[in-house]
Amino acid sequence: MKSKNQLILGLLSMTLLCAASPTWAKDVRMFVRHEVADYAVWKKGYDDFAPNQKKMGVIFKAVYQTADNPNDVTVIHDFHSLEKAQAFAASPVLKADMERLGVKGQPQIWITNKGAK
Repeated sequence: MKSKNQLILGLLSMTLLCAASPTWAKDVRMFVRHEVADYAVWKKGYDDFAPNQKKMGVIFKAVYQTADNPNDVTVIHDFHSLEKAQAFAASPVLKADMERLGVKGQPQIWITNKGAK
């Protein structure tokens, strides 16, 4: 009987955690695509900017390059909320850093929510 009660308590606890966790309740992912003048220079600056990303609500990130042009970069950033993603995209600090690191032209930015299961 004790193990059945422990199982029920465990399932109840997981249910409460899932309901209370903004990460599980709403997954927000931002995609940013842009061309850079020099990938190596940009990537070093991007990595150096990581503490700022964390302060601005980024909880996961990844960098991709197109197969035929290493300077064509797509970055993903995950957030707990749409508001944090929008604030990050509008950040003057981010815009200044992108300019400084050789981002060419206007980046394409789109924000998504994880689809229903």
